Amino acid sequence: MYTVVLVIDIILAVFLCALVLLQRSEGGALGGLGGGTAATSFMTGRSVGNMLTRLTAILAFCFVVTTLTLGILAKRDLQRTSMVTTTVPVEAPVQE
Repeated sequence: MYTVVLVIDIILAVFLCALVLLQRSEGGALGGLGGGTAATSFMTGRSVGNMLTRLTAILAFCFVVTTLTLGILAKRDLQRTSMVTTTVPVEAPVQE
């Protein structure tokens, strides 16, 4: 279970980085993909930017959920031991 969630978390992290890098700081996301006039293009520059913003938010939410799940799974697998109650075996001295 832990391995599956870890792989999903890594994939989400890569896609999230790619989506952030696709966005332009001026708001014209994906550069020329939405270019042209509204009559000739499928999506305008603004709608592409809105789509990328929403997709980034969804992926960020999924990334946070999988990361928290990894933390919970790791904590569950951790065995709690006390240093006070732990006994260390002591070997008898070797007689020559």
